[in-house]
Amino acid sequence: MSPGVRPVTLDGGGIPLSGLLAEPVHVTPRAAVVALHGGGLTAEYFDGQAHPDLSLLTLGAQLGFTVLALDRPGYGRSAAFLPEGQTLAEQATTAGAAIEDFARGCATGAGILLLGHSYGGKLALRLGADALLASLLALDVSGCGHRFAADRSVLGQAGGIRQRHLNWGPLRHYPPSVFRAGSSVVAAMPRREAEDAANWPQICEGLLPHVRVPVRLTFAEHEAWWHHSDEDVADLVGLLTAAPRVVVERLPDAGHNISLGWAARTYHLRALAFFEEAVRSRHRVAAADAGPVAALQS
Repeated sequence: MSPGVRPVTLDGGGIPLSGLLAEPVHVTPRAAVVALHGGGLTAEYFDGQAHPDLSLLTLGAQLGFTVLALDRPGYGRSAAFLPEGQTLAEQATTAGAAIEDFARGCATGAGILLLGHSYGGKLALRLGADALLASLLALDVSGCGHRFAADRSVLGQAGGIRQRHLNWGPLRHYPPSVFRAGSSVVAAMPRREAEDAANWPQICEGLLPHVRVPVRLTFAEHEAWWHHSDEDVADLVGLLTAAPRVVVERLPDAGHNISLGWAARTYHLRALAFFEEAVRSRHRVAAADAGPVAALQS
């Protein structure tokens, strides 16, 4: 773990969920970022050890955010309790309970911000659509579209050139030591999660219209799991009819696993800037509700 990062265990409705936590020093946190990793990865994805620039946890804490990287249900400590994993709907219930447990015991400032990668992005969108988190401010999603560019049959498979291309893209976009230090980042994708992931194109059509917080979507230049042409992205954005704001960004010199590559710091800074805007918006609304003098002070 990076300096200032520590392991935690949270109660996911009777199921222990492990994670990594970093908190700002000597200041009240602006808000709490909860990071949700993709399929076949772990919470350590957000604390990459190959280079100091990779860790979302340390960067977020330096900028005044509490950052929790959560091992999703079926990973980390919960793997022993959920050896087959959970469906997306079940994960929303379990992870939602763990995030609420986290919020009860840790300072979260203005509220909760969800940052999800790949399958973690699906979970973030599900949590937003189901309104399971009362203090949710915004969502940031990377590596998740709505039309597969890859054959769904490879979901859950490990290893091989095909998987390497889909998950990583050109290897020059990653520090070489990523692949030597990656054993703790990679984990088996549980069976039920892999089976459920194949249904995402159908699930998201009914899910996304219910997301009612700002959403930011990032597509890596070399994203290979999803179609992300201008038309594909426009259709995806068109599903987010209730979101008050939708931002789309394309990240050059990056593959699917953005947070482990050289572009990680750029992506994390932009995501945190988007979250900062959501925090300021929440403060403006609170000040307006408190009266004209408070609104001027904000």
